[in-house]
Amino acid sequence: MRVTALLLILSLPAGALAQAEKKPEPTVQYEKKTVIDFEDDTIQGDLTRPDGEYVEARKRVSHSNLIQIRENWKEKVLQAPDDL
Repeated sequence: MRVTALLLILSLPAGALAQAEKKPEPTVQYEKKTVIDFEDDTIQGDLTRPDGEYVEARKRVSHSNLIQIRENWKEKVLQAPDDL
């Protein structure tokens, strides 16, 4: 029994080495220029266009101006030297 177990243990690494060898992958080579010939093909069809234009747009919203012009700025300027 021990001899069989010993032979089994020693044969496992040899099986792993046999699996490690890989075949080289084939290389793919493409042609430098591809020519497509459409002379024998006939394409028939109709050009379809929409019947109308579908445009949806929101109406312009009028916002109030956020910048307010001061009406009493001259008084503030004249008071500035007094505050210093």
